[in-house]
Amino acid sequence: METAGPPAFDGESPNLICQGENLEVLAGFADESFAMIYLDPPFNTGRVQQQISSTSVRRPAGEGSRIGFGGRSYDTVRTLLHAYDDTFTDYWDFLEPRLAEAWRLLSATGTLYLHLDYREVHYAKVMLDAVFGREHFLNEIIWAYDYGGRTKKRWPTKHQTILVYVKDPQNYYFDAESVDREPYMAPGLVTEEKARRGKLPTDVWWHTIVSPTGLEKTGYPSQKPKGLLRRMVQASSRPGDWVLDFFAGSGTLGVAADELGRRFVCIDSSPHAVDVMRRRLGDAARVDTPGDR
Repeated sequence: METAGPPAFDGESPNLICQGENLEVLAGFADESFAMIYLDPPFNTGRVQQQISSTSVRRPAGEGSRIGFGGRSYDTVRTLLHAYDDTFTDYWDFLEPRLAEAWRLLSATGTLYLHLDYREVHYAKVMLDAVFGREHFLNEIIWAYDYGGRTKKRWPTKHQTILVYVKDPQNYYFDAESVDREPYMAPGLVTEEKARRGKLPTDVWWHTIVSPTGLEKTGYPSQKPKGLLRRMVQASSRPGDWVLDFFAGSGTLGVAADELGRRFVCIDSSPHAVDVMRRRLGDAARVDTPGDR
């Protein structure tokens, strides 16, 4: 019996919540379909990751097909990382083909936001240099928060990192004026007008986690605050653009995109995640499950 392929995506379909393995679903999407992609993959904290063979990435003319950090090939970079930390090999096999798909699916002026914690971000930066090219790096954003317990054995870890890469470092979309402003930390040092208006965020984002008792909380364990995703969508997409999250979890990207007039695709393999997104987004998106294909 022939298995149906992933749902078609033609840029005219309604917003989509899709249950399935992301690599299988993404294969049905056209090149350069999305203005912004946000990835919040599982952190490599000892769990077994799915093994996927590496894939090639189409690059602009003159950049080569698999050349990255320091002019080295994918395989060379992976070998060097393996020699340094052999526990990283499985995570590379898991994440690298998904980053390759992100490259393929980003529009010519598109931006990728990759959200990781301190365990993997230094490896992932080298991996992204190999997949996208070192010159495509735009920012390292630090999300800093102040909540939860504090160890007394070291400096308490109260941040995560978001790596930002663009498809074309000479021609990418970024609209700082559309981003929600934040209060000055020392408003007395600026004029009253500036204090009222607030300041543009820097690459350090002070933002609380999702409140355990707040209205935003869905109960999904890895839920990220809407304010973080809202900022990314505002800066790196225009109204009407398509944005994508293929580790969508609780669907926060979809919520932020819908509020800002963007169109979205949210993918997750977990039926629980899809149920959370279905309840959270309601009629804003069509839900596609394996039984629909």
